[in-house]
Amino acid sequence: MGRDNKVIALHKSDVEAGPVASKYFRRDTFKPSTEAERAILGLVFRRGPITQLEIANEVDRSQQTVSRLIARLIERGSLRQGERISSGKRGQLSTSIEIVPNYAYSFGVAILWDALAVTVMDFSGAVLDKRLTVMTLMTHDEVVDALRTMIEELSEQWLPDKSRIFGVGVGIPGTFMRETRQLNTPLILEEWANMDIEAVLEDDLGLPVWVENDGNAAAIGESLVGVGRWAKDFVYLYIATGLGGGVILNGELLRGKHGNAGEVAQLLPPGIYPHPNLELLRKLVRKHGQKIGTVSELVEKFDVNWRGVDEWVAQVRDSLSLIISAAAALLDPEVIVIGGRIPRSLAEKVIPHIEIYDQRRRSDSRPLPRVVVAEAIGDTAAIGAAALILNDYFFS
Repeated sequence: MGRDNKVIALHKSDVEAGPVASKYFRRDTFKPSTEAERAILGLVFRRGPITQLEIANEVDRSQQTVSRLIARLIERGSLRQGERISSGKRGQLSTSIEIVPNYAYSFGVAILWDALAVTVMDFSGAVLDKRLTVMTLMTHDEVVDALRTMIEELSEQWLPDKSRIFGVGVGIPGTFMRETRQLNTPLILEEWANMDIEAVLEDDLGLPVWVENDGNAAAIGESLVGVGRWAKDFVYLYIATGLGGGVILNGELLRGKHGNAGEVAQLLPPGIYPHPNLELLRKLVRKHGQKIGTVSELVEKFDVNWRGVDEWVAQVRDSLSLIISAAAALLDPEVIVIGGRIPRSLAEKVIPHIEIYDQRRRSDSRPLPRVVVAEAIGDTAAIGAAALILNDYFFS
């Protein structure tokens, strides 16, 4: 799909109120949606099969209007009629409305410090498949070659109609710089620093590309297929080779003015508190005799009983306590989620050592968030990157 013919700009007249800074749609495949249509699609996406009456009640539109909008979405191919389900009235059944999974597909990419993770997702939010490739070099050429191979393999297996590929979401570590969408990446990703990654990868892959900080992308993934299924407000700690995070408030990602909300590592004064990341753990277990060369190898082979694991917990518990206490005080979330590439057994081991600081008054503690292990399975940054582009441009 060549870049010149893949997209046509979305005009203001096509929508009642579209997302800010709308990307582009293929008009021949993906028709622009009005805000009302996006509200209906978003509701069905989150709730699953639902009756037309329930939709009308939820989106606060008349049944006649909702019926017209649903008919248009069914004609377009994004919704379909499903099985008959209870209408809420005794003995009455209504035809359900449901998402059409093969209406659109997205790829989610996580550019890690030493590996690439790629996920393919359908329009219902289901993860169809995933790939992880450990990398020796993270240069532009090496990454693009591996991405092309992984996307081609997943496309051949899962996507018979390539025109249904909406785009590629990319999660990458780094902070957004001022008013640009360029990222100041870690040193190991030097070639990607201060680059227009979206434009470069669109040329490389021949598909529309959206870029997000990996912690934000992982928080989105967790909101879709993890803790977000029962908690609307949470702070996500993305523990991998480095440390990042994301904030979900009322089910939506909090980006902040420059897109850097959730950069929890910035809460730690330099040189005083060790960063709770997996590179520190790798160094500690190597000191105790485990021959682990990369964080990817650490994650693959991890044993919570290794010597050095308890030392890591002792070193990072104060750092985690400081970060989580600050998040609890500033945002008052329902839960704090420990996730990223951290092995589940390690997260479960460190959580009991975390203290949320509280100045008790009259011997009472204020309501405090629970600290829980991430529930999403797989690389949540890749899952979130795939979900991000569908959610932002089809649903509301």
